[in-house]
Parts: sequence; structure tokens; C-alpha cells
Amino acid sequence: MTEPAGEVAASVVADAEQSADAADERAGIRTRPAHPDELDGVLARFGATWGAGRGPDRAMVQALDHAGNTVLVAVPLPSTGSGTGTPLGATLGFLGWAGGLHLHSHMNAVDPAARGRGIGVALKLRQRAVCLAHGVTEMRWTYDPLIRRNARMNLVRLGAEVTAFLPDFYGELGDAITGADRSDRFEVRWRLDSPRSTRALARGPVPAWRAEGGLPLVADYERVRMEDPRVAARLRDASRDAFAALSRDPGLRVELDADGDYVLTRDDADREP
Repeated sequence: MTEPAGEVAASVVADAEQSADAADERAGIRTRPAHPDELDGVLARFGATWGAGRGPDRAMVQALDHAGNTVLVAVPLPSTGSGTGTPLGATLGFLGWAGGLHLHSHMNAVDPAARGRGIGVALKLRQRAVCLAHGVTEMRWTYDPLIRRNARMNLVRLGAEVTAFLPDFYGELGDAITGADRSDRFEVRWRLDSPRSTRALARGPVPAWRAEGGLPLVADYERVRMEDPRVAARLRDASRDAFAALSRDPGLRVELDADGDYVLTRDDADREP
């Protein structure tokens, strides 16, 4: 049995809602729960990102939404009521309890034409606000560790932290993003009311992590993978060699330095700059 969610201070919930509202304003959107007649649009956004048929079917999304999980959309402003078109962004998360109650934020998709506006961050912040309002203080998800922009968003902009390296986590995906590449993933944990996340969301300074190894990242791994799969495969091999140290030495953690490269460090995740 999972432990019930605890209570979160009303001021923390209010701050989270204000942060989500501010992110919406910066992006020129509104994030909110999807309306029932918008679920086809949610599926269309996922399909446009990962390829047709690569996500959950409508019945599954309907069930997750009905059970109260986070099926959220980002829609343009001004937004008046429900819309049946494809949203600019959509995210899907569901509750889990392995290692403690948390929300697993499984899918987060943004229209390529609208990227760079902060819509992905806005959706995560709205999920955070929903979680805290329900007493859930942790979110988790996975991401490809070689995609630098996702690493920066997750570890620096949001203040999540890497908890595990998962080689070939999803098996052979063959979707529009991963193709034949190996589905290696980092799992991250976002402690929603931690000093680390508070500092990150306030755009505070990032510590100069004391490194005991690391891995440089290319600026655009996805482009490398598309243009030269052999080079991408070598980069993937190098990352596996570097991240193998995490399983050999549980005291090591992964962070991102000021240059956007990974460092292996023993520093506490909540270390002050």
C-alpha cells in the first residue's frame, strides 16, 4: 500500500500557482487541465511529436484523465473555454508509489513552431502546482541524457536531479524521435518544495560543482543522430562508459556545469552556490 499524500502549506501551493501563472504569461499561453473534447487534440500533439500510434490510445488517456491524473494542455491566448484543435503543448502524468508517492510525468510535447517560448517549462510548472495542491511533493520522469537542451531544462531551469542511469530503458522504440537509437535514459527526481528547486525557479546561481569526471555534450545530438548515425552511436557508447561510474560508486551524482556539460560529483544536491 502507498502512503497517503501529506498536506502542503497553503503559502507553498499559492506560490506554485503564481509561478505557473507567470510562466504562462511569459510564454503567451494558458496551461490547464484538458477538457473532455480536447483529448483528441492531446493525442494529435503526442502523435505529431513521436509519430502516429506511438503514444497511448484515446481510451487510456480518457481513463487516466477520469481518474484525476494530470492531462494538461497549453493553449494560445486569448483562450475562451474548450477548444477541439491541436494544442500548442500537452503533458501526461500519472501517480506512482515505487520508492514513495510521486507523479510520473511521462509525456511532454510542444509544437516545434512554438518551441523556445518556455511552453514545456510552463507545463511542468502547472503539473507542479497541481501536485502540491494535492499534497504530492515529488515528480519524476526520464529523458535522453545526450539531449543538452533537455538536460539544461531539467537540471538547471527546474532544479530536478538525476537519480539513475537506465540503459535501453524502453527497448527499441522506433519512433519519430529516437528511431533506431538506443533508448538510454536518465531518471530524474524533482523535489517540488526543496531548496534546490526553489533556487532554480528563482533563476538563482548554480553551484560550481566539484567534478570527479564527466562527459562533454554536443550542442545538438538529435541533429547528429539524423545526419550521421555512426557518430551518434559513438557518442552513445562514450556516454555509457562515463555513466557506468554511477553504478560502481553510488556516492557519485550527475550535474550540469556552466558550459552545459555533465560532471560527476559528490556534492550534495542542495548545496548552496
